[in-house]
Amino acid sequence: MPYQAFAGEPAARSAKASPADVRRNNRQIIFNLLFPTNQFSRAELGRQTGLSRVAVSDVVGQMLEEGLLRETGQAPSAGKGKRGTLLSIDTDRLRIISIDLTQEHLLNGAVTNLLGQPLKRAEITLNDDGDVSAQIIIELIEKMLGMSDGEIIGIGISSPGVVDNGVVRSSTMRGWRDLDLATPISDHFGIDVTVTNDAISAVLTERFFGQGGPNMLFVRMDVGIGSAILVNNRPVIGEMHAAGEIGHISIDLNGPLCPCGKRGCLERYLSGNILKTRMENASENQRQEILREAGLHLGQALAMPAGLLDLADICVFGQPLVVNDVFLEATQQYLDAATVSSFHKHTVVRRCECGPDIIVQGEAIAVILHYLATK
Repeated sequence: MPYQAFAGEPAARSAKASPADVRRNNRQIIFNLLFPTNQFSRAELGRQTGLSRVAVSDVVGQMLEEGLLRETGQAPSAGKGKRGTLLSIDTDRLRIISIDLTQEHLLNGAVTNLLGQPLKRAEITLNDDGDVSAQIIIELIEKMLGMSDGEIIGIGISSPGVVDNGVVRSSTMRGWRDLDLATPISDHFGIDVTVTNDAISAVLTERFFGQGGPNMLFVRMDVGIGSAILVNNRPVIGEMHAAGEIGHISIDLNGPLCPCGKRGCLERYLSGNILKTRMENASENQRQEILREAGLHLGQALAMPAGLLDLADICVFGQPLVVNDVFLEATQQYLDAATVSSFHKHTVVRRCECGPDIIVQGEAIAVILHYLATK
């Protein structure tokens, strides 16, 4: 299946790589070793990558000049001889614009550093119908360009739905089909634009700044419900870039009609908005029963992929009103009953502890990965 390379994993070498390919590959390897907060000397980078001293020196020199890396002091003494200079990711010079399209009535954006940490913020309130166009996104980006104190290396847009090479193939939340976001925005600003599914953006943050490991099933419950799967540090994208669209898998063929055209989709039972509406006027006992039922539905939906892919870590992101102990315990209960065996490690369901910037930060990381792979 197609996949995107993650930081933290060296890119594969090509047998017939051009000098530019080799240089790009070496940049990725070195950046991956340092991201997000590691510090190594040139000598240590050489030992870990197998690159020659000349190759490391050449690549590091370019990355220092470019603003990707910085020198941060002297390495600890390892006996006689001159101590090496430590290198780390430079968070002071280069900037990224990151846009979150997942909120119903608000466009949220930030200027971030190379760790995806928001430095400046801007937003645009949408009309009651929640319509979003490339022009509205351009207006938000223009606001943020004036806020940046460094060179912008890329624009990232995180969108709900199926995303394929800058085009949102389908988004039931936005009512989009085959909407090219990357081209008009890139043409307007002359800056590379990366468009990413929102669950993949979120899983990037959980992977590098949360508790996620290289193998994980990530679920995001908000207006809709989506997921992302990591296997050996690689997100599973799918043949049609629709892997993770768990919200539009039917759990009841005679259930309520979904905007996608099917009936009984998981999203019609488990989206944060639907659960909050159901609990609004319920008693405490009724609210807990609603959450237990919802948790069992999620466990039902996740048992098959967890068992099929032998995943032991399931991380759920959502508002505490919904993703709480009652909900997670019900999900855990179903998974234990469905997947526990002598040859499958116990699958643990846990709450994502990353904050409200999970989409913005993750999309900035997606921009960095794209930048390293193409420059």
